[in-house]
Amino acid sequence: MSSKSVKLPIIAFPSTAELVPEPVGLVLVISSWNFPFGLSLEPLIGAIAAGNVVVIKPSELAPASAAVLAETIPSYLDNKAIKVIQGGPSVCQQLLQLKWDKIFFTGSAEVGRTVMAAAAKHLTPVIMELGGKCPAIVDSLSSSWDRQMAMKRIIGGKFGTCAGQACIGIDYILTEKKFAPILVEQIKVLMKNIFGENPVEAKSMARIVNKHHFLRLKQLLDDPLVKSSIVVGGSLDENHLFIEPTVLVDPPLNAPIMKEEIFGPLLPIITLDIIEESIDFIKDRPKPLTIYAFTKNRRLRQRLISETSSGSVTFNDTIVQYAADTMPFGGVGESGFGRYHGKFSFDAFTHEKAIANRNFLTDFWFRLPPWSDYKLQLFKSVYRFDYLSLLLITLGLKKSWS
Repeated sequence: MSSKSVKLPIIAFPSTAELVPEPVGLVLVISSWNFPFGLSLEPLIGAIAAGNVVVIKPSELAPASAAVLAETIPSYLDNKAIKVIQGGPSVCQQLLQLKWDKIFFTGSAEVGRTVMAAAAKHLTPVIMELGGKCPAIVDSLSSSWDRQMAMKRIIGGKFGTCAGQACIGIDYILTEKKFAPILVEQIKVLMKNIFGENPVEAKSMARIVNKHHFLRLKQLLDDPLVKSSIVVGGSLDENHLFIEPTVLVDPPLNAPIMKEEIFGPLLPIITLDIIEESIDFIKDRPKPLTIYAFTKNRRLRQRLISETSSGSVTFNDTIVQYAADTMPFGGVGESGFGRYHGKFSFDAFTHEKAIANRNFLTDFWFRLPPWSDYKLQLFKSVYRFDYLSLLLITLGLKKSWS
């Protein structure tokens, strides 16, 4: 990409300056299992567009997809510049012992801490795409059309994204107590229309990635107080790694299902006296990757933007912010840091080198010792870009030290 010119202060005249993008160098991309192609190829596109050399380590939990990447990429891209290395945690540990110029990681916060600790040994900068508990605030929508549209988008944003196994999927819902029964009934009807009487036979419902994650989700439901809060679904089929889309109302807030990222087809609904309480509820918890809000209340929307912190906020829809390459995607705090997508992917793997160029015709002589009050007055004016004071001091029309 070509350089771009920038301005220098008038005092530096005559001069020129520019920002020259250059590749950061050797990049390691560690991708996740839930979207094994997109989470490998999208950062790869940005990295090679910026001129970097890239090693991809796909997740061993999606071995078929990892094998496709390993077999296909060398057929289309320069194998000296882009490599795919398969393997489990031990292979990843070996890769992390090496010195990289940048590491791009997508996965859990737990593994992310391990990656950061390894990167710190070499002072390697990292981009962390993690996740967290993404809330969906559902206001008391009065229009039946608005309610139906909102519920469809909520079901798609929760159960349609790999059965909830997505960092940007809805983790839980916040709504008013008086609206909760309407919300549950509408979800129940729409889920039956979408997934049928027997969801296990629905081809639109993904399975849990492996037995380990299945048992983790089962354990979330095994708490008696959590199990008693189930109002829709709840059936599990371990042989087929299938969990029915499940809705819960007011499970205990101190239960693991409300403490950990769910990453599965379990949808808690937390009821509030008034919808504005959702702001403090979110602020009291780690910063999420995304906040979803279904509301027409302009004041509530503005408060969510100004009073909460998250990677993004999406009103009246789900997931669409991820698909837009004109907006950056990334988290904040425990949901990650760094951003990519579209031009932002290029920027993520680029160092903008600042280039300044002056000639020998003129100089601001007062910047050099020996110092005097007069020189310091001039220098202070320049530092503030206060050219009027500079002129007045030079002409002897301003003598006081300020």
